[in-house]
Amino acid sequence: MNALPTWTDRTKALEPAITEVCTIVPVSAGPGALARELGKRIPEYSFRRILCRGGWYRLGGVLKASGERISDDLERWAEETLDHLGGDMDVFCEEYADQKLMATRRVGRTHYFVAQLGDQPTDYLQLEIEDLQETHSHILFGQTPAPSQIEELVDPDHTHHHSQPVGLPYYTLRRLIHVGDLLARIRDQQPEPQAIHRFVEDWGKSSAGHATAFSNHWVLALREHLDRFRQTHLHAHPVPAIDGEAPAFKAREGTRELALHDALVSFDRAAGYPFAWYFHMLTTKVVPHWVARTVVEDVLAGFAYLPRRDEDIVRHWLHKPYAL
Repeated sequence: MNALPTWTDRTKALEPAITEVCTIVPVSAGPGALARELGKRIPEYSFRRILCRGGWYRLGGVLKASGERISDDLERWAEETLDHLGGDMDVFCEEYADQKLMATRRVGRTHYFVAQLGDQPTDYLQLEIEDLQETHSHILFGQTPAPSQIEELVDPDHTHHHSQPVGLPYYTLRRLIHVGDLLARIRDQQPEPQAIHRFVEDWGKSSAGHATAFSNHWVLALREHLDRFRQTHLHAHPVPAIDGEAPAFKAREGTRELALHDALVSFDRAAGYPFAWYFHMLTTKVVPHWVARTVVEDVLAGFAYLPRRDEDIVRHWLHKPYAL
């Protein structure tokens, strides 16, 4: 009897269709065109875009002064060339100082799409598609003093660099994950649950989880690193799916009872779901920690304004706090 495919297998099977969507949809058509094309190619999942995050870049390639491309991978080219020259950075600089080679960078934005599958908070797919534009970065070996290591050569600390584009912007698939499957893998990495697991469990128990889907309001920003044993470790950080800044919290320390209740209601209304203030307290920090303490102090004084399930979550957090 064949085993059921894992979510890793199932998401991998969807990647060719998503890659094709990225290839045929021009960036000039906008992310809405991406969503429509995804609906045509993968109709079994209703992907919808909920957030765009930008302001980042990656190292690009190497161009001759004529514009001819030497390499698509600046860092690899630098490492291999340095190795070929015996690892001598001074020789490297002398060899190429007069060639006016241009380094490029890939400036990007990430579009997050989600497709809810079931009733559980983490039973959904998260798709990340990048909108990339290769641009001129800096003249290699042009800085003074000359770079003494590869990091200074490929990504110098400079405030002014060329931004002339190199070709048209384009879409590319970054990753597709099943969020529940990912969090299970993160949990398997170490015996103690990480903060992200508490966060999602709190959501499911709270008024927020009873009112709306987790995927309507959050995306998971993922990163990975290699430990000293060369094992890959995953980390997930919840990011609110908000264009711009989180809502302002309009209460100062010392506010209590009815005035604090009004400030919490106002914040939740602006965020679009109940108990939002608690989850923003843990992530965006726009709601200060004193709020949780004061809420419970008000309850103990006989002024209760939270549903019992939310009150229990705040009490547990005060007893065993965590943050993301």
